[in-house]
Amino acid sequence: MSSAQTTYIIGHRNPDADAICSAIAYAAYKESRGEKGFVAARCGNSNARIDTILGRFRQPLPVYVSDVTPRVRDVMVSDVITVPLSATCAEALELMDRHDVRVLPVVTEDRRVQGSLSIFQLGDFFVPKVREPRDMRKVTTNLSHIARALKARVVHLANPDRCEDFFVRIGAMDVRSFWKISQDEGIPAGQSIIIVGDRWDIQQRSIQIGVRALVITGDLPVDDEVVQLAKEKGVSLMVSPYDSATTAWVVRTATTIERLIDRKYPSTGPDIRLSELRKKIATSTAPAFMVLNDDGRLQGIITKTDMIRPVKTRLVLVDHNEMTQAVAGADQVTIAEIIDHHRLGSFNTQQPILFINEPVGSTCTIIADLFRRDNLKPSPEIAGIMMSGIISDTLHLNSPTSTEKDASLLGWLAKLAGVESRSLADAIFSSGSVILAHPPEKVIRTDYKLYEEDGVRFAVSQVEELGFGNFWQHAKEIAGALEKLNREESLSFACLLVTDINTQNSLLLVKGDPEFIARIGYPHVEKNEIFDMPGIVSRKKQLIPYIGSVLREMQSDGVSPRNGGRSGAPFARADA
Repeated sequence: MSSAQTTYIIGHRNPDADAICSAIAYAAYKESRGEKGFVAARCGNSNARIDTILGRFRQPLPVYVSDVTPRVRDVMVSDVITVPLSATCAEALELMDRHDVRVLPVVTEDRRVQGSLSIFQLGDFFVPKVREPRDMRKVTTNLSHIARALKARVVHLANPDRCEDFFVRIGAMDVRSFWKISQDEGIPAGQSIIIVGDRWDIQQRSIQIGVRALVITGDLPVDDEVVQLAKEKGVSLMVSPYDSATTAWVVRTATTIERLIDRKYPSTGPDIRLSELRKKIATSTAPAFMVLNDDGRLQGIITKTDMIRPVKTRLVLVDHNEMTQAVAGADQVTIAEIIDHHRLGSFNTQQPILFINEPVGSTCTIIADLFRRDNLKPSPEIAGIMMSGIISDTLHLNSPTSTEKDASLLGWLAKLAGVESRSLADAIFSSGSVILAHPPEKVIRTDYKLYEEDGVRFAVSQVEELGFGNFWQHAKEIAGALEKLNREESLSFACLLVTDINTQNSLLLVKGDPEFIARIGYPHVEKNEIFDMPGIVSRKKQLIPYIGSVLREMQSDGVSPRNGGRSGAPFARADA
């Protein structure tokens, strides 16, 4: 991995303490191994418990990353080679050759785009279709550009910086025939550039009729008489080191690009999703899209080739492995690693990745084990962070998800942190009531996860309280918030598991499909939507498996829960 590349270590949406703590801890683990570019991140807001933990161990809140969907800025070329409107074709060609590019944005000094110039446009100019001879001889530039392009020895230049329309002719025939052809083509002498060798007669005649410029080829000497006459008549005179044919071609390269550029260039913004731009760029004949910022200045350029480049964004997922719970856009970027302790979801990767999934009570347990296994000692602060993740996710080892490994590593971390786990647990669990601290809509989204079982979408939230008093005071409002969540997310049902940390019991509030609610086997406390669940404290290990069993029962009966208030079709049977 490039040292400049950033890999975000990020937990699930609506992160809990374990998601935040494991992101911080794993970033510290990577740093202790000398691996650079790993940054702890989050895709949701903090809460009182997380704030208490981070304040206790003097750790900043991980960087907020709400969406990693690939955008134009992720693949565009930022170091853009540009050209000013006053540039010549020769200068544009040199830039294209030197930097191996096929298109140049034409910009002002403040990087406002005037148009674009492609190698194909230059090709059409230098290899023109046969047309009127007069048009084929036309060159729009100034004499200074011509002299510079030719690397000419300048004898005399009149108004060298004035941009003009010139008509180029090689004086290779008898002087009488030469001027007859010029007159027939309607080329004014004052716009003519005559390219000639040592034909003294044509040199003299050209000056006498007052051509705009006379170019002597082959680095030949110029008679003093010719020089003097040119100055008297105001005819510009220069000497080219090239032969006549080459000189004529080089003069053509001195044409300014202003009349060649495409002023109807396509553009896009840096924050546009690649998926949106892909449709436009696939049907466009333009060689590139200009990337403009809000004030219209050039920020980058993107071509069809750039669209197939791999996106640089990399993620390490911690405390989850299901895309429904991941940061938005995670399915479109590189997932480098997954560190988790939950069930396996439907997850596919293009390449093999490091995937550590263990049946323990906390993701922080897995990361602490990595530290210990590699003989790495975390700082007291990071040790305290990992302790907090374990305590929070296992209810201080009281959850049925707790294992001997959780207990062992909690003890190891306590020694490194110099913190007694019981006192830390008391501080964490008394850090404030989620129900009292937030409106109902936020209560149910503080720690909620979306699930899908055989096409049935549902959400399960969980809050941990000291007793149920606060819940009963706000049960009606919370129920309304769950109903709203069902509609917004098109869910079959939504649940809130309220866990009493002291008694290790829970209440389950359910809103949604009546058939599903009717099949819940636990005693209902109120209106067939609040259920008493003694001994149920784990969403992962107890509640989700139970919900799965109810849904399978419905499936066997050919009944499908409604989604978002709409009646669902029966489950498809195997013999259907």
